[in-house]
Amino acid sequence: MTELRHVLRILPSFPAELSGFDPDAAPADPLELFRAWLDDAIASGERQPHAMTFSTIDEDGRPAHRTLIVKDIDERGIHVSSSLASRKAAHLAARPWAGMLFFWRELGRQVEVGGPVEALSREESEADWRERPSYDGRENPDWQVWALRPERFEFLQATHDRNHARVEYVRDGIAWDHRPLRASEQVGPA
Repeated sequence: MTELRHVLRILPSFPAELSGFDPDAAPADPLELFRAWLDDAIASGERQPHAMTFSTIDEDGRPAHRTLIVKDIDERGIHVSSSLASRKAAHLAARPWAGMLFFWRELGRQVEVGGPVEALSREESEADWRERPSYDGRENPDWQVWALRPERFEFLQATHDRNHARVEYVRDGIAWDHRPLRASEQVGPA
């Protein structure tokens, strides 16, 4: 065993106090739960609660990840923005599908979101560009806002015993099916 392994094993994962979450009592609409958890993260003072890992698929079918911030949430989905000259824009042009992973450590919460992505209007992209802190009066025709239309959510509330409370939502047409995920049904690490 290396010294690093020992150091990593003793690092704290979550704060001493964690919220409870009953997946059986989750609302029918995942956006309701998502907005509540995002509001909790904002209210808690969590640093950059609107930041998440945004994942796309490259030309070789490999995942690519970067950190972005949420610009808005509406009936079209969860909005992000970037330059049309970016790697993510090329990935989305070829495969308009993405994933988001929100992690609010101080709350012990994680939300995974996946779905198709569509480019929003030129007017919305221009308005977003003008609202950026670095805006200097010059327009940027390469700026784009996209909306990820969620088709799947997975919510995780951490527990110290690692039997994390999870609920999965999958879009079925315009409605959502949801179910708690038990430890035996979970795929991959916690």
